[in-house]
Amino acid sequence: MRIIGIDPGLRVMGWGVIEVAGSRLRHIDHGTCESEGDDLASRLLSLYRQLTEVLRVHAPDSAAVENTFVNRDGVGTLKLGQARAIALLVPAQAGLPVAEYAPNHVKKSVVGAGHAEKQQVAHMVKVQLGALTFRKADSADALAIAICHAHHMQSAANTRRVRAGA
Repeated sequence: MRIIGIDPGLRVMGWGVIEVAGSRLRHIDHGTCESEGDDLASRLLSLYRQLTEVLRVHAPDSAAVENTFVNRDGVGTLKLGQARAIALLVPAQAGLPVAEYAPNHVKKSVVGAGHAEKQQVAHMVKVQLGALTFRKADSADALAIAICHAHHMQSAANTRRVRAGA
């Protein structure tokens, strides 16, 4: 099964694709979609087109998107929410199931601590997927989201097996 993790952002949207076989995780690819244009609508359209192409090329089976956290800047939070809508829309339009995870849940799943620093997250992604180089932290975060989703799916499958055997 292939999972795409998406770290929403209006300027830079990170993405990472992994393959899951049992308990084994394998890195497929990662990168960023960087918005282009002078106004919000054209920037969102460029993110939409780029992310659509990523899904076309990598053909994931499932998607996971990080939830937006609310900060003091209401306008910034609203704009991030619009970019997050693109991150949800593109995989849904492709017919993929889309899971959502809070940032602290992703960090706890990958690092073991819900308030881990970005460097710790990137390090643990490298530990789990191999020696990777990240041009931007957004792609490391996206891979962490994909790993979190893989762990969640494995845990749910184990629970179903235990219940079926009980």
